[in-house]
Amino acid sequence: MANADPLIVTLDGPAGVGKSTLAARLAGALGVAFLDTGAMFRAAAYTLGEGAWDWPQGILQQKLGDFEFSLAGSGTDTRLLLNGQPLPQAIRSEETGRWASQLAIVPSVRAYMKMAQIFLGQTTALVAEGRDMGTVVFPGARHKFFLDADPEERARRRCRQLESQGKPADLKAIAESIRLRDDQDRNRSIAPLKPAPDAIVVDTTSLGEDEVLAKVLGYVKG
Repeated sequence: MANADPLIVTLDGPAGVGKSTLAARLAGALGVAFLDTGAMFRAAAYTLGEGAWDWPQGILQQKLGDFEFSLAGSGTDTRLLLNGQPLPQAIRSEETGRWASQLAIVPSVRAYMKMAQIFLGQTTALVAEGRDMGTVVFPGARHKFFLDADPEERARRRCRQLESQGKPADLKAIAESIRLRDDQDRNRSIAPLKPAPDAIVVDTTSLGEDEVLAKVLGYVKG
């Protein structure tokens, strides 16, 4: 669906607020691709390994130069590929999420990811979810949203998600992980987590997935 001015919708917000699920469903309703930018950072963290954020900038830039992200499909069927290969499920672990948050504050990493994301947005219409899509990567996006929810509710949602996948879920540990991610994301010096000035803020604490989708879709189509 590439054209001179592709439709870009941004969904920003903290960890565990449901951005990925909503973005995929919204992209499906709009018939466009879903860009999971968090998965891009997770893929880099998983591929480079623990401690990569402490590497010399030159080494990081060299490693990132070997990365090429691309999109295939649309909506919930969108696949984010790294060097032509699908991403492993292991990138979704809590540990990889913490690594990704550390890697995300490194200037060379953020610069590379911004460039890669902008390129994807120039070549196809998409719904992009992340931490700074509306503020830094796609400031000219036609529609911008910032999703939020109480940390406790976000931890409960993450637990339910893991349990539905048959994975162990420790509410206390997950709540602490979310607290740490929030502190890192909201207080980092580079592109801190915050709504874009023209973003519509949606508190999802007491809303179900269908309600949030209907609300956001109403704004986009309205």
